[in-house]
Amino acid sequence: MFTGIIEAFGIIHSIEKQGTNATFWISSPISNELKVDQSVAHNGVCLTVEEVKEGRHRVTAIEETLKKTNLFAWHEGVLVNLERCMTMNGRIDGHIVQGHVDTTAKCIEKKDLDGSWEFRFQFAEEFAALVIEKGSISLNGISLTIFNVTNHSFAVAIIPYTYMHTNIQQIREGSTINLEFDMIGKYVNRMLALGK
Repeated sequence: MFTGIIEAFGIIHSIEKQGTNATFWISSPISNELKVDQSVAHNGVCLTVEEVKEGRHRVTAIEETLKKTNLFAWHEGVLVNLERCMTMNGRIDGHIVQGHVDTTAKCIEKKDLDGSWEFRFQFAEEFAALVIEKGSISLNGISLTIFNVTNHSFAVAIIPYTYMHTNIQQIREGSTINLEFDMIGKYVNRMLALGK
């Protein structure tokens, strides 16, 4: 479990393809603190640390993960949002994030508001019931509040701190991002669909 509060950037150092899998070496300020078998959210995708050395850590994404997330487009030099799993003895500053990406979305607008930024993202309409005005969403692992919701798009406002300390600064019109919808909303939606 995560909170959507990004701890650090990582930078993709190298990528190795192994069959249908992709293995990534990522350098970051927290890599040396990680331990093998630890779960870490990478752009909101929960991946297991396999090896740590020289300020880098190694993770592998299997075919299913590559199909459902934007990891298929990673290349050397890409910035990655990193968050270690939450501890249960403190405040949850964002919202509960599982690290299980539901789908991707495309940036269709980016506005520089001279002090903040506004982004609009388009998603598949089949997920419309999970996107609510002023609700929480995980976008590349970042816990954000959404507004101006339609059946296939939503907007987020980004403060300077978030812009400077996450990879949202690299998002442009046409960029693909990872989405994880609110877990409670998913359970409610499922119960309603089953008529419970």
